[in-house]
Amino acid sequence: MEKKFIDVLGRRMAFVETGAGRPIVFQHGNPTSSYLWRNILPHLSDLGRCIAVDLIGMGDSDKLPGDDPLRYSFSEHSKYLDAAWDALGLTEDVTLVLHDWGSALGFDWVFRNPERVRAIAYMEAVVAPVRSWDDFPDNARNIFQAMRSEAGEELVLQKNVFIELVLPAATLSGIDEADMDEYRRPFHSPGEDRRPTLTWPRQIPIEGEPADVATRVAAYSAWMGETEIPKLFINADPGSLLGDTARTLVRRWKNQTEVTAPGAHFIQEDSPEQITAALREFLIALD
Repeated sequence: MEKKFIDVLGRRMAFVETGAGRPIVFQHGNPTSSYLWRNILPHLSDLGRCIAVDLIGMGDSDKLPGDDPLRYSFSEHSKYLDAAWDALGLTEDVTLVLHDWGSALGFDWVFRNPERVRAIAYMEAVVAPVRSWDDFPDNARNIFQAMRSEAGEELVLQKNVFIELVLPAATLSGIDEADMDEYRRPFHSPGEDRRPTLTWPRQIPIEGEPADVATRVAAYSAWMGETEIPKLFINADPGSLLGDTARTLVRRWKNQTEVTAPGAHFIQEDSPEQITAALREFLIALD
């Protein structure tokens, strides 16, 4: 789909849009872009105004200037995404379809703007702070610990491991080269252009750090368990980010439907048809 652009806080942010009516907003996380939804979003455009924004510094949205290693924090992404959604007129009857860090940003936005929200669908999401490294996925623990260490700059800014290693490994059958090239494109140049993909793993709230992110995630997690906003939980099988503890937590959330689809973390690459069908059924049932 052709990208469109809006000016947000002095930067240009990219998005795709199709359809008309009530907004259905698809939000990606790390290290992807609106391209993640390419096999899902267009097939729901008869049900509403389907929108997917590229987070600041990702996809075709502008990079942030400078070399401050704290750029692209959760707080900064939230500020830009809030402004982008405001600019796109997402003021009422919004359904959010969320994944990865897009889920944390989306849940936090819902917590602060419940009056704008019609429904929420989520998959492989940041549903609560991680209590300890023992609760982190076994097959990802070592690389994420390395990225949060002094080795992170070499691994990510130079070797591009989040794109080249983490992304394809977190699918059931890999990603073909044409699609990998699109995911590589925003992070082609070594160095600071790749900073978003390093800051994100350092923002995961694990054992209470970073404290500001842990506080915000804990707040929306508790609230999500109580709100009656309709929810669709698309459970990835076997999944990655959501282990038994997280699944047990979200299965207590009120007014929620659950479906299961084959997938690792990037379930959109593994099961786009099943996700589309589940979203279609959920959205139609809302009427």
